[in-house]
Amino acid sequence: MKKVFGLVAAIGLMASPLTYANTTITVSGSTSVTNVMEVLAETYSKETGINVEVQGTGSSAGVRAAKDGTSMIGMASREVKSSEVTADTEIIVMARDGIAVTVNNSNPVKNLTKDQIAKIYRGETKNWKEVGGENKPIVVVTRDTASGTRGAFEDILNLKRKIKDMKVSTITPTAQVGNGNGMVKTIVANNTFAIGYISLGSVDASLSAVAVEGVAATDANIVAGKYQIARPFVLLVKKDVAKEARDFIAYLLSEPAQKIVVAEGYIPVK
Repeated sequence: MKKVFGLVAAIGLMASPLTYANTTITVSGSTSVTNVMEVLAETYSKETGINVEVQGTGSSAGVRAAKDGTSMIGMASREVKSSEVTADTEIIVMARDGIAVTVNNSNPVKNLTKDQIAKIYRGETKNWKEVGGENKPIVVVTRDTASGTRGAFEDILNLKRKIKDMKVSTITPTAQVGNGNGMVKTIVANNTFAIGYISLGSVDASLSAVAVEGVAATDANIVAGKYQIARPFVLLVKKDVAKEARDFIAYLLSEPAQKIVVAEGYIPVK
């Protein structure tokens, strides 16, 4: 997915219209971060006339793009390990987000423990009646392996194990795979007995977010440290990245941009 903002809006909006005429700021990575980044990029382009190209390619691809310099700015929706980047890569948190565990609106299950969720995703708990629901098989929905949401979800719920010094996922191989928050939402919203996980900022009336350990998935509970399935929205840049990219990052951390972060359903860092 690729969107380019600000190709036409330059004239009359910049003090020096030709300053960045041939410059495009390239941003790629997490599809979760892409949702809010597209809004921020469009706003920035309208105000400055600078082109910002945003691509949702997945967190792992975003980390690689920043490391390799194929994008000015990489995006990840999980913690980034120092082993994944080079010494000249900076990691900047631009917002925070919860991962909502979601069920169909008709599902009577409204609360699950972390252990219950983990057992469902490992395929150990197979029927809703085992967690207080109907006597129906659980349809497990997960994200693709490049997803930062999946990586964070696996880390938080210990859904990985080591095999020959390599960490591999323990999510049941029978799980349906949704490529992005939108696809997971569609599957869960249309299957009475499905369970999935999506960015908290993507939750809407089409499905329900369950409480985890009795704590509702809300911004306030994440800020307070009560809701435990949460992760950062991370930007990655080379230390010698172009000034235009630096200026855009400064904008993303500014008060006006952080207000947009809030309006889009995410948690600001300022």
